[in-house]
Parts: sequence; C-alpha cells; structure tokens
Amino acid sequence: MAVRVEIAYEGSLRCGAVHGPSGTRIETDAPTDNMGKGERFSPTDLVATALGSCMLTTMAIVAERNGIPFDQARVSVEKHMTTAPPRKIAELTTVIELPASFTPEQRTKLEHAAKACPVHKSLDHDVAMPIEFRYV
Repeated sequence: MAVRVEIAYEGSLRCGAVHGPSGTRIETDAPTDNMGKGERFSPTDLVATALGSCMLTTMAIVAERNGIPFDQARVSVEKHMTTAPPRKIAELTTVIELPASFTPEQRTKLEHAAKACPVHKSLDHDVAMPIEFRYV
C-alpha cells in the first residue's frame, strides 16, 4: 500500500507536510544547531519519533494478538547527531518501559517485536540503536 505525503517549503527553514490519507498536517523546523529556530520537530527528530512510535505500535499489535495488557507502555528516544561531517544521525538511544508484571514469555515476545519494527529494520546499520527495556 502506498501512502503519499505532500511537503512544501514554507520559508525560514520550515516545511509543512500533509498526510494524504488523513489530511493531517505537521510542520518541521531546522534545529538551533543547524541555523533553525528549533520551534518544531526537525526532520531528524521525526526519524526518532518514527522509531519510538513504530516500536510501540508493533509491540501493541503483538500484545493485542496475545491478550497482553499494553496501556502502560512508554518509550523515549534520544537522538544524537554526528559531530563531524557529514551531518547525520549517529545514534538513537531507546528506553522502553513496560509493566513489571509481564511474564518472561510476554517480555520475550514484546522485545522481539520492538526490534522487528519496520522503522528499526529500515534504518542504516551506521546508526547505532541501543535499546533498553525497563520493567517498572
């Protein structure tokens, strides 16, 4: 299934994007360390967001299929850019918090699902992607 996203440059290092199927609109801004105002998600922030939300969504699909309650799951992703050219994402450090009540079998299923999400599989191997699972 193809999904079209229409993106227009709006000046001042900002872009507006419209999700074709839903009409939802988002804006991006260049980060402050790269000539922008940092008032919106940067394009690379969206990559970090895509990774974290894809992991949670993929885990939620597995949880739903297996009757695992998933309403308390959370993820945080910390993005680190390279310090030397070329400018690119160097590392996406992910911390996933899940309920401590999950059984070892449930934990294994969900951890595997997170690592198998499409965004994780799509990112270049040059991007370090350490994942920590915390059961709280």
